[in-house]
Amino acid sequence: MPHTTNTSSSPSLNVFSDFHGRVLDVIHDLQGEGYLLPDLDTSRVTIEIPKDPTHGDMATNAAMVLAKVAGKSPRELATKIIEKLQNNPDIADVQIAGPGFINMTLTVAFWQHQLRAILSAKKSFGSSDIGKGEAINVEFVSVNPTGPMHAGHGRGAVMGDVLSSLLSRVGYKVTREYYVNDAGNQTHVVARSLYLRYLQAHGRTVEESQFKGLYPGDYLVELAEVLKSQVGDKFVDQPESVWLDPLRDFAIPAIMEMIRGDLEALGVHMDVYTSEKELTLKGGVDVALKTLQDKGDVYLGVLEKPKGHDADDWEERPQTLFRATEYGDDVDRPLQKSDGSWTYFAGDIAYHYDKYRRGFKKMIDILGADHVGYVKRIQAATRAITNKEASVEVKTCQLVNIVENGLPVKMSKRAGNYITLRDVIDRVGKDVTRFIMLTRHQDVTFDFDFKKVVEQTKDNPVFYVQYAHARAHSVLRHARQLLGEDIFADKGVDFVKADTSLLTDESELEMIKVLAQLPRTIELAASLREPHRVSAYVYDVASTFHGLWNKGKDHVELRFIDSNNKELTLARMALLSAVISVIANCFDVFGVTPVEEMRS
Repeated sequence: MPHTTNTSSSPSLNVFSDFHGRVLDVIHDLQGEGYLLPDLDTSRVTIEIPKDPTHGDMATNAAMVLAKVAGKSPRELATKIIEKLQNNPDIADVQIAGPGFINMTLTVAFWQHQLRAILSAKKSFGSSDIGKGEAINVEFVSVNPTGPMHAGHGRGAVMGDVLSSLLSRVGYKVTREYYVNDAGNQTHVVARSLYLRYLQAHGRTVEESQFKGLYPGDYLVELAEVLKSQVGDKFVDQPESVWLDPLRDFAIPAIMEMIRGDLEALGVHMDVYTSEKELTLKGGVDVALKTLQDKGDVYLGVLEKPKGHDADDWEERPQTLFRATEYGDDVDRPLQKSDGSWTYFAGDIAYHYDKYRRGFKKMIDILGADHVGYVKRIQAATRAITNKEASVEVKTCQLVNIVENGLPVKMSKRAGNYITLRDVIDRVGKDVTRFIMLTRHQDVTFDFDFKKVVEQTKDNPVFYVQYAHARAHSVLRHARQLLGEDIFADKGVDFVKADTSLLTDESELEMIKVLAQLPRTIELAASLREPHRVSAYVYDVASTFHGLWNKGKDHVELRFIDSNNKELTLARMALLSAVISVIANCFDVFGVTPVEEMRS
């Protein structure tokens, strides 16, 4: 079916998908005329923004990717496509570039009408339905309940939360999930650590060396006092067999409450918390592995020892193994230890099978950088246990280095050996923390510099974008004071009725063009799972706006407020309103509150 073509009289909310459709319409027409074969694969046809602004507003690779299979030269096919595009009323100029790229320059009227589309859409500008309501599970954070979250965990939390927002914006039904690792050896280590603090709370001397291999943070001092108030000296001088399970059962929920508090302070709200312990008690691992066994994907065998390093799950004996290599992994994987307990991987298989049984065929796991080697095995297991009906994408977040006065900060009294997320939030606030965590691709380690993130300079993206939002609001307030409320009263607060044809300066049109990129940016950020793209985009919005404002300082005719021309002022207020709306939309995705006034 041909795509519906939008024209200037009916502006699109996504100009890039709109023109992608227009190019595909041309291909369809050429097929109908017999010039092109009817079964051409057009999936590789794209619309991009040329890197060089002199090359126009949009470029398509249609002739380049279709020429070979169509039996044409790229330039010959490009010429045919151009002949039809020239008839489009929204295209002012269209040219062949290089070996066969097609560059399009759109009319001024098209961009002026596009501003109305942005204003009319308001908060929905940037949203789409490409997800078509499909359920998708995003599991992130999943910090072991052994202590408060550290700064690096905060990066994964923000990444997962904002990615979830992006996916919701493009039409997916998203569930944010936290997997509570409340089973296994680390929970016993927490219990032993708490017991030493409990003894100290009763006045017993505990040597520092006794904390070797345990958790030494002061947060356990607080928990020990609470434990003491509840049980008194009940466990003093008792053997481990008496107190280990009770202290574990006391500590893990208490630490999870601590973690929930950290997430709340960061503005992250989970839809589901799934307990590893409960899943195991309900026979989740047994059910999952029986499912694999019935499929013939489990066998008894001996693995070769990994070369160059030791592996925690390798034992020189016959083991129960999963045929991971049949599903894309490098080696088969152990499922059971020599003591009969399940490996961590076995529990993870059960967890992903549980998600599948709850209706999720699309899953995203966001893990720390130390889990890179875990990716292939969990993807293989998910494919196997769901008969390839479900898939899991795994994204990893690199480390965050906390820096102050040019030096790394590595210690926190509360945690004992790392800077906690709460330390960061208490210093700079939730909004700054969230925004800064989004300024780099998650695969890149970056420095969180306490000094730089509060500077009021262009180099601080948080300040720079917030300043643009506040500056635009300031101009709107000034216009009302100078010209009176009547200039706005009959136009509506969204300024849709403003005469946008009055916006003709190159810098004004460039501002509209940048604003129009929001839907494309959100779709790309969601589909590529790269939230940092929105951060880079909104910085570009701010930069373009500041440039427009500065141009008005030097050229009086370009100032936003012209007391002698109310219609022009209204049109420029409409542009300001669109800038405010787009920045606020980006901040809404970020979970950041836009400010209307800057305070020093």
